[in-house]
Amino acid sequence: MNETYKQTLRKLNELLPRIAPEDLPAFLAGHGDDLLTGDRPFSDYMRSLFREKGILQQNVFLAADISENYGYKLISGEKHTVQRDVILRLCLAGRFDREETQEALILYGMAPLHARFPRDLVLLAAIHNRMYDVHLVDELLVRCSLPPLTARGE
Repeated sequence: MNETYKQTLRKLNELLPRIAPEDLPAFLAGHGDDLLTGDRPFSDYMRSLFREKGILQQNVFLAADISENYGYKLISGEKHTVQRDVILRLCLAGRFDREETQEALILYGMAPLHARFPRDLVLLAAIHNRMYDVHLVDELLVRCSLPPLTARGE
């Protein structure tokens, strides 16, 4: 997650407790540049991180074991998935850290990883240890008696 993005998020989180409900319309109007108001925040976020990391989208799709055509449609918003594992695979393949992965999940409308769920804990540990190879993460999940990110035969 780039530093400007983090600083803006931190600033908004610090201001939030001080905003009275009646002040929200003025706050929203005054902080429009800080808010995600575009029609494709997930797409913009993913593309900016790939660009920042110097990673080509096609390489991310290949590493995530997702077809290029489907991957481009997911990133652009043309297609939508309800499979959280698909977004997690994109994050792993994009070499996202914990914060970046959590933000991507949230922007896509999915639950962030939660350390009290065994599978999520394994995924968080893999990310923390920079284990970004989807197939190695799958092996780790299976060793822990948990479902892999990629379905058999996918």
